[in-house]
Amino acid sequence: MTDVENRCRLVLILPAGDDVQILADQLRSALAGGDVATVIIPQYDRNDHAFQALAETVVPIIQAAGAAALVAGDSRVAGRAKADGLHVAGKKEELDDAIVKFTPKMIVGAGGATERHTALEIGELQPDYIFFGKFDGDIKPEPHPKNLALGEWWASMVEIPCIVMGGNDVASVVAVAETGAEFVALREAVFDGSQAAEQAVAEANRLLDEKAPRFDA
Repeated sequence: MTDVENRCRLVLILPAGDDVQILADQLRSALAGGDVATVIIPQYDRNDHAFQALAETVVPIIQAAGAAALVAGDSRVAGRAKADGLHVAGKKEELDDAIVKFTPKMIVGAGGATERHTALEIGELQPDYIFFGKFDGDIKPEPHPKNLALGEWWASMVEIPCIVMGGNDVASVVAVAETGAEFVALREAVFDGSQAAEQAVAEANRLLDEKAPRFDA
């Protein structure tokens, strides 16, 4: 079996949707498909009550599969759901506050880096990872070229791991892996319903096993 720790690994972005049970079932299917490092749970347009209910349902599913469960944007929801961490895409002050309050007890990752200067400013705060792209930015089969370029630049010079948003085609994991990024994020490619989520994750891992460059030990 391939050692996934020395190559780009998969991060899943939970999709929007009102039916918590359907999302939970899709997630179970996806996690049965193979290695998943992390699942990020965004709020989208859910109200706080619905977001809390979703997090409390899916966090145990994610953790039972050996992945890290991260709640996007709301530390209270993350705490009540006993999530592993928090994704912060707001102002740098919010990120700095979250890092001070929650690390090392929780993972604190950062989004919102749309260009190099902002990325470096975020990096100075020492988050656990930096995310290039938008959760709902997977509108084309391939990853956004800007995110690929940022990921390649970052991975070549900064030790903080990066996650790069893939496209809505599973095959997009290869382009992300080739940048040297430690993680590739998928959403629609896994959860759009065109195939079983389990099959999509299995295919993503097969491609990463075969084609992702290996990191130096």
